[in-house]
Amino acid sequence: MPIATQYFDVHQRMRDQGVIFSFVGYVSEGILFSLGEALKQKMRLEETDANVTKRVFSIFVEQVQNIIRYSAERLHADSGTPAEMSSGLITVGRDATHFFVVCGNIVGRAEGDDLRVRLDELVRMDPDTIKSYYREKLREPPEAGSRGASIGLIEIARRSTRPIEFGLTELDADRAFFCLKAYI
Repeated sequence: MPIATQYFDVHQRMRDQGVIFSFVGYVSEGILFSLGEALKQKMRLEETDANVTKRVFSIFVEQVQNIIRYSAERLHADSGTPAEMSSGLITVGRDATHFFVVCGNIVGRAEGDDLRVRLDELVRMDPDTIKSYYREKLREPPEAGSRGASIGLIEIARRSTRPIEFGLTELDADRAFFCLKAYI
């Protein structure tokens, strides 16, 4: 199959799934900023409601920050200025009624198991319970081993208009591919 046909097929499948924005590869804080600006501009040009744009952008940032902080696929600078990049995918799309933000990255199996437990708990909560849980967690110190404030997943669940979807695919004895989808 010719290369143009192969990549056009990928392009069409993504469009058929409602994808309006997608990135796969290594990300850093600088790339997050650039991708975020492109996403906001795209939504502005489509005259998306400002509140919806704000929620999509907030979830987008949380998800990319999770990739940056927790992806098991990382590149480190050997010398010079300290630098690090993490690998993953981020996709924003729209179905008939909602925007969605999907992220995915490889995690260690132990981290994947921990994510499953935390997300199973969040999925069972109603919006009011998520709000009070969020306020409770804000008063607590970050969890041991956390590279952030330990509230990113709660923030995503809080801003989502439907329960978040997630899954893990085991890759080998030490790693799994983690994926999370939030609707706005």
